[in-house]
Amino acid sequence: MTSDSTPTAPTTPTAPSGPATSVQRTVVPSLFPPPGYAHAAVVEAGTRLAFMAGSVPLDPDGNLIGEDDPVGQAHQVIANLDEALRAVGSDLSQVVASTVYVVGDEPEALSRVWDVVRASELLSERPHTSTLLGVTVLGYPGQLVEITVTAVVPAGPDA
Repeated sequence: MTSDSTPTAPTTPTAPSGPATSVQRTVVPSLFPPPGYAHAAVVEAGTRLAFMAGSVPLDPDGNLIGEDDPVGQAHQVIANLDEALRAVGSDLSQVVASTVYVVGDEPEALSRVWDVVRASELLSERPHTSTLLGVTVLGYPGQLVEITVTAVVPAGPDA
């Protein structure tokens, strides 16, 4: 940004979802190009946002899906996240920020999960800001992947 707050980078505004909803995603040309995400996302004031708890690789009965398989767990986490977002009137395409947690200390494990995230609707439609972290342990026994997000909740006809 310049001192007058004029964007100096390509931006991709989302299509308005309601009367006053807009998101501006920016990749800053003077920084290293991020692999599949944006450097910044600006959400217009007054837009409804959902701050989602970490999505985990459990089925509806609480069983771990993808034991010892971070890629399988990533697929389950994204499916659960999509369902949770839809329950609050949003979806994966409305995500403006995410944090992906992967148990592991080797870049290869993180990269395999990141490949799943990039190929999913979470990042393939409209890249948003994202952070990928390698961690030592997550909350459930055997859990290897968790994703938290913030998403726009488009204004509906009754909003």
